[in-house]
Amino acid sequence: MFQPVYFDHNATTPLDPAVRKAMLPWLGKRFGNASSRNEYGRMARAAIDAARQQVAAAVGAHPTELIFVSGGSEANNLLMKGVVACRRPGLLVVSAIEHPSVLRPAEQLAKQGWLLHKLAVDTCGIIDADDFAESLLDMPELVSIMLANNETGVIQEIETLATTAKAANACFHTDAVQALGRLPLDFRALNAAGVRAMTISSHKIYGPQGAAALVVDKRVELQPLIAGGGQERDLRSGTENVAAIVGFGVACELAAQRLNEAPQRLRVLRDRLEAGLLAMGAQIFAQSAKRLPNTSFFAFPEIDGETLVGKLDRAGFAVASGSACSSVHPGPSHVLLAMQVAPEVALGAVRVSLGVANTLDQVECFLAALQEISVSLKRMTAVTI
Repeated sequence: MFQPVYFDHNATTPLDPAVRKAMLPWLGKRFGNASSRNEYGRMARAAIDAARQQVAAAVGAHPTELIFVSGGSEANNLLMKGVVACRRPGLLVVSAIEHPSVLRPAEQLAKQGWLLHKLAVDTCGIIDADDFAESLLDMPELVSIMLANNETGVIQEIETLATTAKAANACFHTDAVQALGRLPLDFRALNAAGVRAMTISSHKIYGPQGAAALVVDKRVELQPLIAGGGQERDLRSGTENVAAIVGFGVACELAAQRLNEAPQRLRVLRDRLEAGLLAMGAQIFAQSAKRLPNTSFFAFPEIDGETLVGKLDRAGFAVASGSACSSVHPGPSHVLLAMQVAPEVALGAVRVSLGVANTLDQVECFLAALQEISVSLKRMTAVTI
């Protein structure tokens, strides 16, 4: 079977063989419900408890601060809607470059009487400090700013922002889904700075889809989205996905081990990729900003991004035109528009997100294919004009 080179790790990652091995018993003979009082249930509960320890250790949190959920989107919704349900309507502050699972709930809440302010960013995708400071004067109830952007890879100074927000007494949340496994995460340090909650997810770190966690300071009052049997400290009812949670735990252990060398190796690959892109005349978005070591977001003048992604896929390279979660609503990236990129340029955006199995040879082959495809598309554009 034809299998393209995979350059879309910000969308999801392949399951690590060690993770799969750990999960398999829980997809077979160990099928118990963790809430049952029999031996099968006790085994499942012990497995979840062990995974909770593994995930907490990877992010510098206490195991009791973790709420297991189905994905990053659920974690973000639980935090935002759960916090505001316990407070009187006031001001919500989110950045204009957030993932849709933060932006859409914020917009829903705005229709229910909450005020919503979307923080501006500069042309590199960094939060506008003046806009942020002004927003805090109105004493927001909730602030949500992502740690690393899923499209550009741009990293925000979350500890500094959270420290600044402390005086406003807002609940400060950060979506750290893309940061996990690519940057060191320490919830203790973030919490001391003022971060009250953090979202992480399994399938970005070679774990299974269907498992994630909201790491939350236990002093934060939170109303559950799902009421029922009272699982996860009565904050996320529903029978636990034991196999996925077990896989999440192992994936976190592996991610912590890889942090010593993987980011440096990925940065070497990305730098070679971007040198080749610049030589072809590409525009690399947020090139001068501090970014994730595996992510490059770029465009060629007058070449449509979706067309280029399709051509590259047929040539044997799986890339993306932006966020996988936004692909059902095609159009210019809201992240790039917030960065004041012209819509016609934003429509050409292509994202390459590298992973631990990628090689320099794959990058070189990609650049060769991209050169040929881009030249062909430019000729077609010239003929059309």
